[in-house]
Amino acid sequence: MNDNLTVLIKNVILDLGGVLLNLSFPRTEAAFTAIGLPDFNSHFSQFKASPLFEELETGKLDKESFLRHFRKETGLTRSDAEIVAAWNAMLLDFPAERVSWLEKLSDRYRIFLYSNTNAFHHDAFQVTFNNEFPGRPFDSYFEKAYYSHVFGRRKPYPQSYTDLLEDAGLLAEETVFIDDTLPNVEGARAAGLHGIHLTSEVTGLKGF
Repeated sequence: MNDNLTVLIKNVILDLGGVLLNLSFPRTEAAFTAIGLPDFNSHFSQFKASPLFEELETGKLDKESFLRHFRKETGLTRSDAEIVAAWNAMLLDFPAERVSWLEKLSDRYRIFLYSNTNAFHHDAFQVTFNNEFPGRPFDSYFEKAYYSHVFGRRKPYPQSYTDLLEDAGLLAEETVFIDDTLPNVEGARAAGLHGIHLTSEVTGLKGF
């Protein structure tokens, strides 16, 4: 981040997966292939989601309803536990250096989280974090954590960022959004926020 932008920024909104939590989409794709669904990537990927997954990620479907519709859409007849395990296979670990960075970041900025997620993933990564870093709940690292399935909105739609800013009482020009998925960053920029696209070549985190 350049010096001029640092002066302007008072608030940081972070994505979860790929920024704080390591993800592996191929692991979930492979897990679904193993239980009889070789085309899972046509339903969901890092960059897109079918209407069914959008409804899950915006809280319009509860777990039971999603599983019922998922079986109908895909023809998969496996148990709930097998489907959920395959879906959660993409969730990996929280690197300690990122958690340490997150702690230090809150000394300088108001920190928020905005994640496209769902009830299945939310339950799973909370357990993972509690196991890896016992003693402090994950959400306590943020002034507020916005999870799409609770917030009722998801990235990359610009209006979702506008609604978040209004809810949190933030000004777009004083706020930077960090995500590893470019369409999400572009959506934030369209809403007037500063955006940093996290890539393997440019971490985007060292300037804070």
